[in-house]
Amino acid sequence: MHDASFEAHKPSSKGDKLSFVLIFAPCFVLLLSLALLGQLVGLHWQQWLPGAEHKTSIFGGVHAAVYTFMSQLI
Repeated sequence: MHDASFEAHKPSSKGDKLSFVLIFAPCFVLLLSLALLGQLVGLHWQQWLPGAEHKTSIFGGVHAAVYTFMSQLI
């Protein structure tokens, strides 16, 4: 019997990390500004961001939203 084992590819090169940061950072800043604007106006900003529905802190909600957004890019 043939044993086939597959290993998941982990992004370990410098270029992969750089491209991750170049996508994550601008998205984080954009969604953070949107969440802060919503917080200042008194609106429910968690409903605007995908993945942030059950988060209570702004940074946690924006972090979850950015990862949700980035998973849609692949």
